[in-house]
Amino acid sequence: MRVLMTGATGFVGSKLVACLVERGHEVVALTRSVESAKRKIGYPCALYQWDGVSETVPPQALEAVDAVVHLAGEGVADKRWTPAQKEKILTSRTLSTRSLVNALGALAVPPKVFLSASAIGFYGDRGEETLTESSSSGTGFLADVCVAWEAEARKARSIRNVQCRIGIVLGEGGGALKPMVPLFQSGMGGPLGSGSQWMSWIHLDDLVGLMVWALENPHVEGVLNGVAPNPVRNREFSQTLARTLRVPALLAAPSFALRLALGEMSKVVLASQKVFPTRPLDKGFRFKYSDLNSALESLFGKKNANAELLYREQFIPLPKEEIFPFFADAKNLETITPAFLGFKVLDASSSTVQEGTLINYRLRLHGVPLKWRTRIEQWEPSERFVDTQLKGPYRLWHHTHLFLSVPGGTVMKDIVRFKVPLGILGRLVAGAWVRRDVENIFNYRWKKVDELFCKPKSV
Repeated sequence: MRVLMTGATGFVGSKLVACLVERGHEVVALTRSVESAKRKIGYPCALYQWDGVSETVPPQALEAVDAVVHLAGEGVADKRWTPAQKEKILTSRTLSTRSLVNALGALAVPPKVFLSASAIGFYGDRGEETLTESSSSGTGFLADVCVAWEAEARKARSIRNVQCRIGIVLGEGGGALKPMVPLFQSGMGGPLGSGSQWMSWIHLDDLVGLMVWALENPHVEGVLNGVAPNPVRNREFSQTLARTLRVPALLAAPSFALRLALGEMSKVVLASQKVFPTRPLDKGFRFKYSDLNSALESLFGKKNANAELLYREQFIPLPKEEIFPFFADAKNLETITPAFLGFKVLDASSSTVQEGTLINYRLRLHGVPLKWRTRIEQWEPSERFVDTQLKGPYRLWHHTHLFLSVPGGTVMKDIVRFKVPLGILGRLVAGAWVRRDVENIFNYRWKKVDELFCKPKSV
């Protein structure tokens, strides 16, 4: 299918783009900044500028579209809920949905399916009540937003219409866990409020799988609860996360403190919503992660516990067989490493890089000279290789390089897991500082790779 998307640069959207392309679909994205989207979307994707409110949808983006996925909207937890911010949260969803629906209605041949995001905030704070897709809407600001949002989406006529009410999304590098994990890793995590409120969560992979399933199956329409089939109380969630991260969960956050710190937005974390995905299960969708323990273990279990993750994807319009030799040559690392590191390859244990090759480097971190030794593992030419630190500035450094063939070229994936020395103390003192350094290194790397392989060569 040719799929038109909004929100393609977000936590869920970027994962959905990857899944769609890998399944052979073509993606067209509407974005507020084309240049920014190029850096954030690591898969081949046609990009068109659209702010969602004041601008009309570019006609070229709508050509021959088979499906539309609408995920864009102001982040609910991005800022304190002032009257102006609440208005922005509402209008960013309702006006953008209205604009999209109007544009689709004007097409001579409309797409086959329109999938719009919503949220389980639709149900409000419902205590011990069991909630399914047929349950009524609740009360409060988020419930009102979801009701208005879904009402605009349902105005899409003559199109199979799906609204996905998304719960608490669990994944690395974003979503609900992004602010939570550092707190728990630092020994400062624990239940919120009484801890008795129900949390309806979903693994990011399952949410993306649910959306793709809804797009590809003509019998799926209407409301779908985007949650796993086993909600848990906040207390259990906190204990399971702490156990998976191998840290204690001793510090509870009292309700009054959350209300003082977050204002009206505290209702989001204190609300109780016991939601079940009745319609997805009835229609045949199967969850990969149906219980919280398996979901969190997949993200943070074993060697990944307490490791920082950096994940980068970059599309290169060349076959992987042409790209791999460059990254397999240790000397080329100097070209794609920023000058402030003073990075220099000293020697290698073999003339050509292969499984087991040892490579010695020197570098400077904030003026401090250091030596670094890595070993090459999982050497699969044109497919992948891994370098792991044997000696150097990190407690753990594990860098996986993946090369994936897609239409028009290659997606290069960098998956880096690293730990700072001294455990909890090290994370408290230098964690944010080290994270910023690593991000700067890979931002520079993205830019240099783009210049080397993606920019038109001058004649």
